[in-house]
Amino acid sequence: MRILINTLILSIVMTICLSELKAQTYIMPEETELHEGTWLQWPHHYTYGVFYRNSLDKTWVDMTSALIASEKVHIIAYNEAEKNRIIGLLNDASVSLTDIDFFIFPTDDVWVRDNGPIFVENNENELVILDWGFNGWGNDAPYDKCDIIPTSVSIALGMQKIDLSAMVFEGGALELDGRGTMMATRSSITHSSRNPDLTEAEIEQYLTTYLGITKFLWLDGVYGTEITDMHIDGVMKFANSNTIVTMNNEDLLYWGLLQSDIEILFDATDIENVAYNFITIPLTQNDVTTAYGSNLGYKGSYANYYIANTVILVPNYNDPNDVIANAIIQELYPNRTVIGIDVRNLYENGGMVHCVTQQQPASSTSGINEPINNEFKLYQNSPNPFDKYTEIKFLLTKNSSVKLEIFNIFGQKVKSINYSKLSTGNHSVILNSADFKNGIYSYYFLINGEKSPTKKMIIMK
Repeated sequence: MRILINTLILSIVMTICLSELKAQTYIMPEETELHEGTWLQWPHHYTYGVFYRNSLDKTWVDMTSALIASEKVHIIAYNEAEKNRIIGLLNDASVSLTDIDFFIFPTDDVWVRDNGPIFVENNENELVILDWGFNGWGNDAPYDKCDIIPTSVSIALGMQKIDLSAMVFEGGALELDGRGTMMATRSSITHSSRNPDLTEAEIEQYLTTYLGITKFLWLDGVYGTEITDMHIDGVMKFANSNTIVTMNNEDLLYWGLLQSDIEILFDATDIENVAYNFITIPLTQNDVTTAYGSNLGYKGSYANYYIANTVILVPNYNDPNDVIANAIIQELYPNRTVIGIDVRNLYENGGMVHCVTQQQPASSTSGINEPINNEFKLYQNSPNPFDKYTEIKFLLTKNSSVKLEIFNIFGQKVKSINYSKLSTGNHSVILNSADFKNGIYSYYFLINGEKSPTKKMIIMK
């Protein structure tokens, strides 16, 4: 085995005590990362009746129409009759079925963000489904059918599932910045209605182990304000790793946040203790009125938007502030197109776009162990995550020119190392984290100018 030495590579560190490095196994890809598809649970009449179902159909048709230009859409239908009804709705709206597939699973309701599969990557960059406990937001709604959706999806996809039913957790309860920092409210996670037998420290350990979280920004929240007990995704969103989208102080108070929580929010810092940039968007100008004329008596939030590969789905309310919020969000994502989704009828039932969508990340393991033109095989760096050093192994089946390229979470190249011509055989490199900040990085090799599969590494100093 040859050890390559340059500014990042030190042969002497092969004797480092790897047992001292953090042995984290899973990480949740951030929403802005490449998706394979989006999951939707289509409304039906079996729990809340035909009017409920019919009042929501158009929102689901509009979301599906917007998403198919961006990625696949995986639709969960209650039964075959509902599947056929949905196909009829899509056909009537001239929505192509080419990138849509259907899964027949009975559900209680539509909130796939909270009850559905959460996809994470293990240390081999393989996708795994997490199956947290789901109890209808603290036994406030029917949940038995929705609770088993992650199991049903894992069986249908042939994907490993990790049973985490010992902890109740909903996907809309947290926001991630992509570099290991989480923001959430205690009222929707640590409250006794969810996890009476777990301490906050134990909950944090679950989230660290299975979602890759290394810094916790807790707001207290207010239990009982609405069915989710103040999910964070109605309040704020990480637009990227250094920017938070939220509302101004007055609107946050209107939304129900405590002033002490508002101060925590605006004082938040990232994993490097650097303050976030803040972008504020308004609430609706007027109280929301449903499409069938019922005034709900309260305003709507635009923070609950969903980031797909090429589009951003933003909740709209037929309100003068729709255009203002859409324009602000569009500026944040110049390479994606903002599409307003009418959520007025959905909002009557307590949620918006982000609540009813769930991303499935694109797998980075496709062909991961296959040689490029029978010339190269790349293995996952180990340990991963790491605090000081990690080793990357690869195999050359012929003499080749080799270059390692490393990118940050924004896709910007942060390091390029040219090894010139290397001989046939096994090789490894030892990377030193000294020149890097904490966070998630991707890397690949250029072998005779041809790109290898991409892998991720996580630095946690």
